[in-house]
This record gives sequence, structure tokens and C-alpha cells, in this order.
Amino acid sequence: MTKSQLIETVASRVQSVSKKDIEVIVDTIFSCMTESLTRDERIEIRGFGSFVSKVREAREGRNPKTGEKVSVPKKRTPFFTVGKELKERVNVKKDQNPTSG
Repeated sequence: MTKSQLIETVASRVQSVSKKDIEVIVDTIFSCMTESLTRDERIEIRGFGSFVSKVREAREGRNPKTGEKVSVPKKRTPFFTVGKELKERVNVKKDQNPTSG
């Protein structure tokens, strides 16, 4: 699902709010999440999962084309851990209704 598909889906379910307002809301949510991760804050959404920013230490890598050694600097990268409820819903058998429990 893309961001525009998400906006379309929300707009179809919440018809009392304009599509433009939903787009602003979705952009605001993503912006707040991005800002939190840049401040090294943990984001936890109950029933969905959590996001953290993890540090990947500097290391020596290889250019896959030339085989030449390259220095890869230390960096932070976002990391997602799926929540128990989401994991269970994703793994529901196809013949079961995922919204019934």
C-alpha cells in the first residue's frame, strides 16, 4: 500500500472528513514519527508494533562491482518490531475471518 492508497482508503471509510484534511493528517503522523526517531525516541503503537532508531557501527565493506574495500560510516537506521496482535492477524489462515477476534 502506498501513501496515496492509504489516504484513499481512509477517505472512503471516514466520509465526514475531506480527502485533503486526511492527507494533512497522514502527513502529520508520518512527520511526527520521523521527528521522534531523529530524537532517538521510541514509537509504540499498541497492537501494531514499535519503531526505534538503531545505531549501525562503522565498518569496512566491499564494492560489489569492483571488490574494492570501502569504509561504511556509522549511521542510525529505523527498525520496526511487529506487535503480537498484528503478527497474529497476519498469520490467520485464509479460511478464518481476520476481524473476528
